[in-house]
Amino acid sequence: MSVVRMQSAPETKAVSGGGMDRVVEKKGIPQRVKLGIGAALIVAAASGFYLMAPDASSQTIAADRVTISTVSQGRFDDFLPLRARVTPLVTVFLDAVEGGRVEKVLVEDGAMVQQGQLLAALSNSDLQLNLLARQTEVTQQINSMRSQELALSQNRLQNERTRIEAELAASKARRQFEMQRPLADKGFVPGKTFRDSQDEAQSASRRAQVVRQTQATDEKLQSSQLAQLRASTTALNASLGIARASLDALNLRAPVTGQLTAFSIQVGQSMNRGERLGQIDSAGRNKLVAQVDEFYLGRVVPGQIATAEWGGKSYRLKVAKIYPQVKNGTFEVDFQFIGAEPPELQRGQTLQTRLTLGDPAPALLIPNGAFYNETGGSWVFVVTPDGSEAIKRQVRLGRRNADYIEVLDGLEPGERVLTSPYTGFADKDRLDLAAK
Repeated sequence: MSVVRMQSAPETKAVSGGGMDRVVEKKGIPQRVKLGIGAALIVAAASGFYLMAPDASSQTIAADRVTISTVSQGRFDDFLPLRARVTPLVTVFLDAVEGGRVEKVLVEDGAMVQQGQLLAALSNSDLQLNLLARQTEVTQQINSMRSQELALSQNRLQNERTRIEAELAASKARRQFEMQRPLADKGFVPGKTFRDSQDEAQSASRRAQVVRQTQATDEKLQSSQLAQLRASTTALNASLGIARASLDALNLRAPVTGQLTAFSIQVGQSMNRGERLGQIDSAGRNKLVAQVDEFYLGRVVPGQIATAEWGGKSYRLKVAKIYPQVKNGTFEVDFQFIGAEPPELQRGQTLQTRLTLGDPAPALLIPNGAFYNETGGSWVFVVTPDGSEAIKRQVRLGRRNADYIEVLDGLEPGERVLTSPYTGFADKDRLDLAAK
C-alpha cells in the first residue's frame, strides 16, 4: 500500500484588519460660527426682553379703574361750597377775679341772664381781713395828709395876717411922714423927729415888701404841697376802691345779657383766682364759622357775599373776619348774617353755605376730581382718541368749584382726561388702558 503524502497547506497568518482601518474626520460647525450664532441668540433674546418688558415710564391699568371725563365749553360759576358751624356772635367768659369758696349759686346752666344779675356768691376770709387792714392803713394816711393840709392852710392864713399888719404899719408910717413934711419945712417939727419919721416910713415899706415876697414864696411851696397831698389822697382812695372792688368781685355778676353756658360750679367748691367758671353767649345773635381750603386763601376777602340754606329758605351773609393761620391745610373764616338770621339756631349745628368768589363767566371746563390734589393743576393724563393710552400733558388750570375746574391752556373741547386720583402712577408719563 502506498502512502500518498499530502502537501501541507501553507501556514496562513491571522488577519487583524488593521490594514483596512483609517481615521475618519468628523464634519461640524466651525467654532467661530458657533460663537457668532450664540451672540446672535443673546442679542435676539435681549431684544425680545426689551420689547416685551414694560417701560419704566409707563404703566398698564384697567380702564374701568379710572374716571375719564370730557373737556367741554360751558359757564363757570365761581363759588365755594362750605359746611359752616353756628357759634355765638359774642362770647364773654366768666373767670374768678378772686379765689374763694362758693357760698351760693343763684342761676342754672343754660339760663338767660341780664347784665349785672348776681350769679353766685363766693367768700374769702383772707381777702376780707386784708381789706380791713388796708382800709385802716389808708384811713390813717388820709388823716395824716389832711392834718398836713390843715397846717398848710393855717400857715397860709398866718402869712396873710402878717402881710396885712406889715402893710398897715407901712401905711401909718408913710402917712405920719407925709403929715410932718410941710410942718418940718416951716420949722414946727424938729429935724430929728422928721428924719425919724422918714426912716420909719421907709423901713415899714421894706418890711411890707419882704413880707409880700415871703408870702409869695410860701404860697408856691404850699400850693405844690397841697397838690401833692391831694393827688396822694386821690391815689389812696382809688387804691381803697380797688380793694373794695376785689372784695365785691366775690359776688359774681353777669357782665352782659345773654345765655349762661358751661356754668357748673357747686356750693362748697373752692375756686382759684383766674379759674374759668362759665361763659355768656349773645342771645339771638350768631355767626357762622367755616374751614376753607388753603388754596382759596388769596381769593377770600372781607365783605364777600355768601348764602346759607335753612328750613327751605336762603339767608345772606358776608365775610366778617379771616384768620390767615393755616392748620391742617385749611384756614378759618367768620360769616355774619345780613339782616334776619334763621330762627332757633343752636350752637354747634352746621349749615350748608355757598360763598360767591366771582361772577359767572363762559369757560372751558373739566369736571372737578381728586387728581387736582396730586398735580396742583399743572398737568393731567389725556386719553388718546382710540382710548388705548393716556399721555401726561402740561396744562394750566384756573378757578374751580365743587363741580368744575376752569381750563386756561393745554386742552381742547372734546378731549378726554383722567379725573380720578393718580395714586400709584403719578410718576409715569404714559398709561396703557387695558380693557376689562
